[in-house]
Amino acid sequence: MVEPRSGFHFDFEWRIALFTVLLVPLMISLGFWQLHRAEEKTAMAAAFDLRQQQRPASLAALWDQPAGLLAYAPVSLRGRFLPEEYFLLDNQMREGQVGYEVLDVMLLEDGDSVLVNRGWIAGGADRQTLPAVPRVNGPVEITGHVYVAPGAPFLLAEQRLEDNWPKRIQAVEMDKLAPLIAAEQGGKVFPYPVRIDTGARGALVTDWQILNTSPLKHQAYAVQWFAMAAVLLVYYLMRSSNLWQLLTGLLRTGK
Repeated sequence: MVEPRSGFHFDFEWRIALFTVLLVPLMISLGFWQLHRAEEKTAMAAAFDLRQQQRPASLAALWDQPAGLLAYAPVSLRGRFLPEEYFLLDNQMREGQVGYEVLDVMLLEDGDSVLVNRGWIAGGADRQTLPAVPRVNGPVEITGHVYVAPGAPFLLAEQRLEDNWPKRIQAVEMDKLAPLIAAEQGGKVFPYPVRIDTGARGALVTDWQILNTSPLKHQAYAVQWFAMAAVLLVYYLMRSSNLWQLLTGLLRTGK
């Protein structure tokens, strides 16, 4: 007769062990990645607040600055919006309604150009009909901030630009838009779009979102990943050993 083993014992089962060894480090790494993203978002918000306290600079003074220094830099622009040349950034949501962000080509006084994001406009029920965008005539002087995208846009396929104006686009790819603008107008094109300030002449709906996900939400995601890793480890220990029986036995004897 085989006597039951006393004390703690561990029964190794390679499939459960492999599953645990693969998933636990992955979950922990995802948790730390979320914490890193939270730090990045906190730094982005702080940089935006700091930049907004600065006086707007002329675009000529920022032309050759690196992207890290250009992000959210306040600028002042003087020129005129071209009457028909503008882009409509598709699939932009505001309060549950689908619309577009309107990016106008602005011809500056020195002959160069910049793409100005004037904000959001609602789309119609029929996607074949583009919205009527209010045009801005004559010379204007506006303020805004340079927008440097945090990463490359996600596209399911290569973006093809329409022949006619206005042009509906799926993402702001300046490497494709800038040569098109330069071919139309000549001169240089500023390498990043400028988001117009609320209240500036020509501004539409300009509730710009600096952070698409708050640092607190990233921290909450990190806690979830760490918690799942801990639960999986506990499950593995309970499934592969007699730890549960020992703990319940201690609780019974302690009564």
